[in-house]
Amino acid sequence: MNNVLVTVYSCTGTCRRLAQLLCRLPRATWCLPHRAARLAGLLVCSGLLGGCAIGPTAATSHAATPAATSTHPPAAPGFSSLVASRSASVVDISTLRIGRDENLEDIELEIAPERDFADRLAWPLPANARISQIRDLASGVIIDSNGLILTSAHVVANIDEAQVQLDDGRRFTARVVGVDKRTDVGLLKIDASALPVAVIGDSSTLNPGDWVVAISSPFGFHGTVTAGVVSAVGRVMGGAGEIPFIQTDVAINPGSSGSPLLNSRGEVVGINSLIYSGSGGYMGLSFAVPINLAMQVAGQLREHGAVRRAYLGAEFQEVTLALAQSFGLPSTTGALVVRVEKGSPAEASGLAQGDAVLVFDGKPLAHFLDLPQQIAQHPPGSRVRLEVWRHGTNRMLQVVLAAAPAAPGTAFAAVAPEWNDGLGLSLGDLSPTQRLQLRIDSGLIVREASGLARSEGIRAGDVVVALNTEKLYRLEDFRQGLAQVPAGEMVALLVMRDRRLAYVAVRLPASRRSRP
Repeated sequence: MNNVLVTVYSCTGTCRRLAQLLCRLPRATWCLPHRAARLAGLLVCSGLLGGCAIGPTAATSHAATPAATSTHPPAAPGFSSLVASRSASVVDISTLRIGRDENLEDIELEIAPERDFADRLAWPLPANARISQIRDLASGVIIDSNGLILTSAHVVANIDEAQVQLDDGRRFTARVVGVDKRTDVGLLKIDASALPVAVIGDSSTLNPGDWVVAISSPFGFHGTVTAGVVSAVGRVMGGAGEIPFIQTDVAINPGSSGSPLLNSRGEVVGINSLIYSGSGGYMGLSFAVPINLAMQVAGQLREHGAVRRAYLGAEFQEVTLALAQSFGLPSTTGALVVRVEKGSPAEASGLAQGDAVLVFDGKPLAHFLDLPQQIAQHPPGSRVRLEVWRHGTNRMLQVVLAAAPAAPGTAFAAVAPEWNDGLGLSLGDLSPTQRLQLRIDSGLIVREASGLARSEGIRAGDVVVALNTEKLYRLEDFRQGLAQVPAGEMVALLVMRDRRLAYVAVRLPASRRSRP
């Protein structure tokens, strides 16, 4: 049997071709085992698709089977009342990322046909024209009645547009408050009030074997409920940073990223983030960010737009039994220092390679992963005491934590400033990368279109390249250009969509207003 390549996938993405999972043996050569394998493959595929829409025991159907003897575990509890009371706080999220493949040769564009604007920009492109407009589906949970939504960072990082649909069907354009890729926590804001808010629990009380439920929109199936048990807590994934994940067997699929993980009392205890899979789909291993960590990060994103972390300046590893014996440690608790950065607070405190940090600021470290979590709970500038083991004796060190140096991609960079004109266009500057991908030297991204602009067919994701014959490089160019046109007159906007250009005539309102 061939080895299976197992990979960590984020839940948001595109469905893989399930047909690749089936056997490709000629029918004439199938023996009974081959047919059985093919049948099993069909059942797996149908189960993968059907698992998006089935009820709360999808991931644990074995628990719903009547117990043959009294020694079997009890049947799974019903979650219908829990779901009915908590679904209103769960939202669907759709995102748009705009770009273009960079290494394509230029293509010759056809003359725009004489049709209306929407038809012209939707006219079929030549086969070799590949414009990247990536739309993803995800989920989120309302944590504030005024429109704050908690989701996953990989869902909303570097997007050009986010739309949120509430459980009652209302849709809103969302603004990214901030993202923290290090913990995979993202925060959105919509202009709404009196929204139903999720009940936040305490993830530190979770134990393996506890029942948990997810409410999400896998593959766009709104309000899908899946259930399972906590498989492990404090699980660290290679390549996923230092997040102490909650591992469950709750069925999670593309579209479920950012959805809430609830305990049997209906309290949010985690934000579903990753699956561990060899196929790209659910295979019984799902991972959620603990809600205690997620809410802590969300608080900083709300206040600062980014996470301000303290910095010690040392690297650590787990103390195994063999290492404890090698260093003469009395137990396997603590964190073993493997590197101290030059000029760091750790070096200034006297911490050295080979030390074992046993206690951080009065709190014993049961595991080496407790140390970065303890550091994260202190603001930069905090003075803390370290109890370390060195050469068979305990020593006390004083250290002043510094502000963590900026790392690429760990915090959300604020979006370009927007400007909303009387036409109903909410515009933003294009980044140099976006201009390179679209192969244009000017243009403003349409983040939202309503009113007059929308009635003429302009929509979010379009690029306004020019006003009449004047190219638009900055928002100020558009502002100045409109100011020169009398109220009530017509203007022609040169708009790009899917590498197509077309002029759109829009009449200016009798009175116009602008806002930064």
